[in-house]
Amino acid sequence: MAAERAELREFGKSVGAMALIEAMGQLHPDDVFFVVDGERKVLFWSDGAERLLGYAADEAVGEHCLKTNRCVECIQGCGLSRYGAVQDVPITLYTAEGAPVDLLKTARGFFAEDGTWLGGVELLRPAAKGVAAPRRKPRRRPPEREEFHGIVTVDPQMRELFQTVRHVAETEGTVLVRGESGTGKELVARALHEESHRREAPFVAINCAALSPGLLESELFGHVRGAFTGAVRDRPGVFQRAHGGTLFLDEIAELPLELQAKLLRVLQEHCFVPVGGTRSVKVDVRIVAATHRSMRQEVQQGRFREDLMYRLRVIPLYLPPLRERKGDIEVLLWAFLERQAQRGGREITDISPEAMRALLDHTWPGNVRELLNVVEYAVAVGRGSALELRDLPPEFREDTPARPALRPTMTGPVDERARIVDALERTDNHIGKAAEMLGMSRPTFWRKRKKYGI
Repeated sequence: MAAERAELREFGKSVGAMALIEAMGQLHPDDVFFVVDGERKVLFWSDGAERLLGYAADEAVGEHCLKTNRCVECIQGCGLSRYGAVQDVPITLYTAEGAPVDLLKTARGFFAEDGTWLGGVELLRPAAKGVAAPRRKPRRRPPEREEFHGIVTVDPQMRELFQTVRHVAETEGTVLVRGESGTGKELVARALHEESHRREAPFVAINCAALSPGLLESELFGHVRGAFTGAVRDRPGVFQRAHGGTLFLDEIAELPLELQAKLLRVLQEHCFVPVGGTRSVKVDVRIVAATHRSMRQEVQQGRFREDLMYRLRVIPLYLPPLRERKGDIEVLLWAFLERQAQRGGREITDISPEAMRALLDHTWPGNVRELLNVVEYAVAVGRGSALELRDLPPEFREDTPARPALRPTMTGPVDERARIVDALERTDNHIGKAAEMLGMSRPTFWRKRKKYGI
């Protein structure tokens, strides 16, 4: 047997893996045959798949398998990465036109030596008459999804991030979370706090872009009575309120230069002087900062102190945008729908293929926050137990070419200006909605509009 396997391996090397895969597809001209990688992106899509489901190879290859595999069981997760194989499981898929097709699914998964899921091959054959796929009510909790302190995912990048957070939480190092607006940076900060020994102490969050420099200094470090007009009593800042716990400084790149030196002193000496005060106050606080900008670029352009950047990014974490983890769109969608139902909103038990296709094709510039807003909109305006395309916001129903994915704002001011213009277009120039989509406060949004001449 060992000799035969060795000969087979040599045969595979001489012929080539791609040739073998293409041959498999040709041997099943009337079936759906495709290959996915560890992130469930389609690597190969057979001619039979094109004919049976109506999706061309260039529409399927490179996309998450859920874009072309629309079915009740797929919403639940096919179980391939968990069980390694499925054999003749009856399912219903929907064609590109939305017509149901009853199929029998056989698939095989592949794993690395450490158990890491590498991908799989799937063969879907038309079911014989009388072997119709079960049409049962979909569950809203796919069995393969992982929940971590309010963050829901099936994405390998996110699972790796969870493990990193668990390890980092055991240390006292300052953490800098990078990620686009709406990706959930505060949830990561809260997870770090909850996983750490500081979990019984306060978690305090402040947005550095939401206040003017004068108010921000008082909010950060507190003030003493008589420090300024209206200061009728001593007031502790967030550093004192977070003593023994964790302080989350969101949008840290927006911190004015004059306050950066004071923050640096806190990080170095663990003490500060309140506004109008003369005595130092000692604090024990772990700092978790977050930004959607490139800190190195901010330093190069003279807007941020280099020494403070190095103090803040002792442990850098990266939170990927939603468009880079397409598989999370569906699990987040069901999680948000379930939350709405628990709050007494409309209960949705099914999603039409057209609606799901529109959601998967969307570029999600506002990331997870934008998806939540879409769910709230759909629950409010729609009727019935199924989420239809007509329930989605107007931009999902416009018969226009898909917008290209916007680059992250951390790449520079030109891209940030483009994102602001795009957000205004998508919301019909509604300032509040545009600011919320980009994860900005109204004052910050107004300031940036003025800065870029929009």
